[in-house]
Amino acid sequence: MRPLIVIRRVPKIDFMRWHLFGFAFSGLLSIATVVLFLTAGLNYGIDFTGGTLIEVRVTNGAADLAAMRSKLDALHVGEPSLQAYVDKTTAECATSPPACVLIRLPEQPGGDAAQQKVVQQVRGALGPDVEYRRTEVVGPSVGSELIRAGVLATVLALGAIMVYVWFRFEWQFGIGATLATLHDVITTVGLFAIFQLEFNLTTLAAILTIAGYSINDTVVIYDRVRESMRKYRTMPFRDLINLALNETLSRTILTVATTALAVLALLFLGGEVLRGFSIAMLWGIVIGTYSSLFIAAPLLYYVQPNRRAIARTADSDDAPAERASR
Repeated sequence: MRPLIVIRRVPKIDFMRWHLFGFAFSGLLSIATVVLFLTAGLNYGIDFTGGTLIEVRVTNGAADLAAMRSKLDALHVGEPSLQAYVDKTTAECATSPPACVLIRLPEQPGGDAAQQKVVQQVRGALGPDVEYRRTEVVGPSVGSELIRAGVLATVLALGAIMVYVWFRFEWQFGIGATLATLHDVITTVGLFAIFQLEFNLTTLAAILTIAGYSINDTVVIYDRVRESMRKYRTMPFRDLINLALNETLSRTILTVATTALAVLALLFLGGEVLRGFSIAMLWGIVIGTYSSLFIAAPLLYYVQPNRRAIARTADSDDAPAERASR
């Protein structure tokens, strides 16, 4: 069986020609993300802030958000957030105008008993013409613990990536891979800060998945760079990086295309619950591929791995094979 080939001939694209523009663009994007995070902040879901999430469906037609909001305001349980949505995966919520609504209520003082009480109050206020599809209650202590655990998981993942690449290649490769992966994580957070998309546990899972996806592509490129360093020992390092990027371009296109198809299916068919995860993943595919090509690989040009040491390891690996062939 012949392998699937996207690019039959190795192209000669000068990626290094544009790497300074890539550095500048990524720097501006990262700075904008930090500024937005400190000013506008993130739209945290109840996973992190605590509160009550109620998913309902109006059974007698389209949802009247204004009327529902006025009924909830009369309860004096804080500022409610109502979002109507269309979910084509279920017949009940596939109608347009939408009949399904996500109701978010802030955390109530008084512990779990107060959260359960407000759910009963909402049921009484909205009346019998509403079907309750899902109810979630999260306490503030659980939310703060999830924030700490999420930040710790992200930091440990980046640290593990750096250590792995360091031992797999050399410390110079570890620096490039870590900076590129950190760039992907920061810009993904920036995407949610710009559009004020809900940032919840599924989004955090997507960020960790993006880190794994990005480092996978970077490691493949780094492996080809190291192989080329052993093979072309006198080639200028700038040309060597371009060669490695062009030789792995077909694999990069295949990986991006197949992953994007799966994520697009989740985005359009996965429903409201997976929407944030799908958006984060789709952005991560794009930014992860970009960072591998224009951040991770060009950084090697400035940290300059020890080509002599890599060449010596190649000679030591070849020596046993030569003696065995005699």
